[in-house]
Amino acid sequence: MPVTINDVEHVAKLARLELTEAEKEKFSQQLNTILSYMEKLNEPDTTTVEPLSHVIELSNIFREDKVKPSYPKEEMLKNAPARTEKFFKVPKVILER
Repeated sequence: MPVTINDVEHVAKLARLELTEAEKEKFSQQLNTILSYMEKLNEPDTTTVEPLSHVIELSNIFREDKVKPSYPKEEMLKNAPARTEKFFKVPKVILER
């Protein structure tokens, strides 16, 4: 179904656009060209092609998580420029309104 000038006027009205007669004709032709090009996607026979989520096979390359003991708190905090008993002390970054 080709795009008519009435269709272009309708879309322009919805988008609150003012188009000249030349623009309406130009856009009508351009939209018809785009739609005819998109029709080429219907040409190949795809009945035997299974749907894909990805073009290539994907596999998970992440390593498995392993539980390990953590570093001692004192060792982690010894070079901190500012600290409390058990935590790093940092400047406030959230603005109050």
